[in-house]
Amino acid sequence: MKKIKIHLILIAVLMILTACGQEEDIPDPIISEPDATSPAVTPSSPLAPDSASPDIISPDIISEDDSQPPREGMVRSRLTNEWVDPDVADTRPIAVMIPNESGAIPHYSLSQASIVYEANVEGRMTRLMAIYEDWQDLQKIGNVRSLRAYYAYWAFEWDAFLVHLGGPFFINELIEEPDTQNVDGMLNSDAAAIFRTTDRSSPHNAYVSGSGLKSIITRKGYSLNYRGLTDGSHFRFTTKKTPNTLSQYGKDAKSAIYIDMSGCYPLTRCYFEYNEEDGLYYRSQHLSGCSDGPHIDAANGQQLTFKNILIQNTKYEDLGEGYLAFQCHDTTRDGWFFTNGRGIHVKWEKESDYGATRYYDDNGNEIILNTGKTMICIVEEGDNFTFR
Repeated sequence: MKKIKIHLILIAVLMILTACGQEEDIPDPIISEPDATSPAVTPSSPLAPDSASPDIISPDIISEDDSQPPREGMVRSRLTNEWVDPDVADTRPIAVMIPNESGAIPHYSLSQASIVYEANVEGRMTRLMAIYEDWQDLQKIGNVRSLRAYYAYWAFEWDAFLVHLGGPFFINELIEEPDTQNVDGMLNSDAAAIFRTTDRSSPHNAYVSGSGLKSIITRKGYSLNYRGLTDGSHFRFTTKKTPNTLSQYGKDAKSAIYIDMSGCYPLTRCYFEYNEEDGLYYRSQHLSGCSDGPHIDAANGQQLTFKNILIQNTKYEDLGEGYLAFQCHDTTRDGWFFTNGRGIHVKWEKESDYGATRYYDDNGNEIILNTGKTMICIVEEGDNFTFR
């Protein structure tokens, strides 16, 4: 194969709807860039505490006991480590291509995704790929746009159904591979999965529902159950009762209560703010054409939040006319891992199309994520982000 603070107030949604299209001159935040070259400190165990590096997370978060499921029979999610029903855990996720530009805002049901990827596409715009585990009852997801090949390789490692509206010709070889299973709303056979709204103009008015996707997936003869193509396990997790505070890394764990990605995504200029009360990172954007503010899900009025943030510095090529190709695997590159208000330098690697991307600390140990949702930011090698 060719490798090339929660906002529940509806006013916040209305502000986003009315602000888009009005250009606003917002100064860049002044923040410091960390030093990634500090010598590694070898922990005595993967989650060993370090008295010289005090905790900054809430005691309530530390003491939360999730050792028993809320209901009998529930199992751990392979995507978030949260307790889910067995039928949810056994059903393959969907990977939905979602544009992130002023005409596409607000998004719907994005806060329900277990994992969200962000990467540049042409013109330094970014596109999101949302991985949904519990998707069958969602009524409005999107909007939905076209696929790029590198997103497919990230979707493969979750054995996810690709959901998109067409794409450039160079995705054709990948789509035609026998193991690739997708729902393409540009095809007559799949068009019934897409519905369009009248509140905005095309191409930003195409959405999908869980029931519509399931109908097409069933009609195409795809299996809803995992096919055994991916690694048996993906992320390594710890529980909410014994969280990974990164204190075991001592001074190598940098304070990270504000993460600014504007140097990597100059049009969306997203940033994350850490909330000590719930231990989550809240996502906002300086989106070009919209006012600065929280990234809100219009389906429920909630701001997007994440427990873990992963940064992948990634080698890329320009294919012409602005189209990009990222080297998703057969490589080792560096990045960062942020959780609970701290961050450490990591290296990542992905060995095969369906193999998991794995992240290692500077001692060569695979990192341990905290239970919850994860944001993965793909960064063009040479671009810089900052945090403080």
